[in-house]
Amino acid sequence: MAETEKDQFEDDDAEDDVPLEKRKKIFSKELRCMMYGFGDDQNPYTESVDLLEDLVINFITEMTKKAMEVGRLGRISVEDIIFLIRKDPKKYSRVKELLMMNEALRKARKAFDEIKYATTK
Repeated sequence: MAETEKDQFEDDDAEDDVPLEKRKKIFSKELRCMMYGFGDDQNPYTESVDLLEDLVINFITEMTKKAMEVGRLGRISVEDIIFLIRKDPKKYSRVKELLMMNEALRKARKAFDEIKYATTK
């Protein structure tokens, strides 16, 4: 088992060695929109977007690694993430807000589908 973990970490290191130009830009479009929404130029510098994307990816990676250590072996749950951010009031309240909004949307979709299904019969 130690050998497979070693291989896994070597793969992670290999991804870090890839130059910025060749990395897949996952959040580029969203980050540009967010930067504009927070007062930046409509077309922010590519370097700024790349820097923010690196920060976001590093944050997600670190949180995922920590969540893997906290929760059940090999699984991440919402509760694991909540546990990790419980001491940061801003993040905690935002996560709670998004989870409540997600639940409300799920209920609304279900009610809409039931109405739609009932009218088609």
